[in-house]
Amino acid sequence: MPLISPSLLASDFANLQRDIEMVNDSSADWFHIDVMDGVFVPNISFGMPVIAAIAKHAKKPLDVHLMIVQPERYIEEFAKLGAEIITVHYEASTHMHRTLAQIKEAGCKAGVVLNPSTPVSVLEDILCECHMVLLMSVNPGYGGQKFIPQTIRKVEKLKAMITEQNLDTLIEIDGGVNDKTGKQLVDAGADVLVAGSYVFGAKDPKETIKGLKSL
Repeated sequence: MPLISPSLLASDFANLQRDIEMVNDSSADWFHIDVMDGVFVPNISFGMPVIAAIAKHAKKPLDVHLMIVQPERYIEEFAKLGAEIITVHYEASTHMHRTLAQIKEAGCKAGVVLNPSTPVSVLEDILCECHMVLLMSVNPGYGGQKFIPQTIRKVEKLKAMITEQNLDTLIEIDGGVNDKTGKQLVDAGADVLVAGSYVFGAKDPKETIKGLKSL
């Protein structure tokens, strides 16, 4: 079964604690937290105080996705706030090997994120340093976007690289995930599905999460 990481970017910010408790009580595995700076992506999301508040109520690991320039400046702070997994964009970090080491030294699991236009081949020499690779299946910056079909082939290529290097690196997908695309992704080799509007916009979010878990 895939791991499910509901994206709090799609939650009701006026009822954030309620939505956190819903995820706590569901079959979801992680909380996905998108951090945007308005520079690397054209949007701004959670700041440090909000993440601290989320960590206070969350009973499952915080999967923190940094969509920011120079992410290395904030690794230690996000770790102190309660992040258990930190993923940083390949396109935003000049010295990725060093950044991954920094995440691990801070006590977190480290991952790399690739935008839709970035090929998986760039990871060949650092894949062994990654606990997880997050493939964006939409262009980062906004929720509710349409799934990019080419992601399926990208997952297959990445899975082949992981197998060839005899690694246990997880493949996470973020963007446009629902029951249909989720099934295609899991069949292609994805291990973790991030779902935002599909979960929080559902009539019964817990059942929707349960459905994704059964893919």
